[in-house]
Amino acid sequence: MTKMSIRGISLNVKIFGKGYPLVLMHGGPGADLHTMMSCKPLADQFTLVFYDHRCNGRSEGAEVTSMTMENLTADADALRQALGFDKWAVLGHSFGGNVALEYALRYPQNLSHLILINTGAENRWAQENASKVLEERGYSPEIVNLARRFLNGQIEPDEMFPSLMKLDKAYVYHFNPRLMPSTLISGIQTKLRPEALIYSETHFLKGWTVLDRLGEIKVPTLVLAGREDFIYPPECQEELAAGIPNARMVIIDQASHSPHVEKPTETIKAVREFLADAKPGSA
Repeated sequence: MTKMSIRGISLNVKIFGKGYPLVLMHGGPGADLHTMMSCKPLADQFTLVFYDHRCNGRSEGAEVTSMTMENLTADADALRQALGFDKWAVLGHSFGGNVALEYALRYPQNLSHLILINTGAENRWAQENASKVLEERGYSPEIVNLARRFLNGQIEPDEMFPSLMKLDKAYVYHFNPRLMPSTLISGIQTKLRPEALIYSETHFLKGWTVLDRLGEIKVPTLVLAGREDFIYPPECQEELAAGIPNARMVIIDQASHSPHVEKPTETIKAVREFLADAKPGSA
């Protein structure tokens, strides 16, 4: 674990592998880099840069009110500069995908490729419709209401972990015993920051959208998602991919919101094929 001083704060960073740089932006808000560790096998081809966003995980030194897209993307680009990369490929999951989209729009000259996993170009859909999807799928009124409250930041800090446990069956398509050891280790290591979730969903993410700016993204883009996701289901992925010029879309069957965790082999294969075809080393 490395702490790097970036723009006056301490970012928690982990780096693995050698090769063309790929930064991985974790979801949440309120989670950390350990939720992305199932992507570590990519280190045999790429320099993987995992980090905790400001106010998330073990990154320190910033007030939660400093969580803005301006700061989150500027942190990422300052990290790129500190590591000495002219350009890098950017992968973002869920909330990390929101940040990745903003990064692509704010720093287009500094990334070569964009990979978006179970994310969207606006937060409204998740806040307004995700709970309705669960209702349509037959989940209990308790779970439907909890999902609505959770995704709108309407929980108390001590509710975050219990809420995630109750929503587990919605977030995960099916339990895979083979993946239990690595998932358990990641869960134990993850440091949740409820204040980041609550602030983000009630403040700077409320009403956030880049839907009308997707056409500005010119880098090769992969839109990848689990078919059973309730937060950003396939119709959202189709809208996202259609808005980005020449974007490629891959839907992973029998996976929900985190295909990189639920179906790591299929997800990593799709990422490898995309980056191989795009020839990142020549960017």
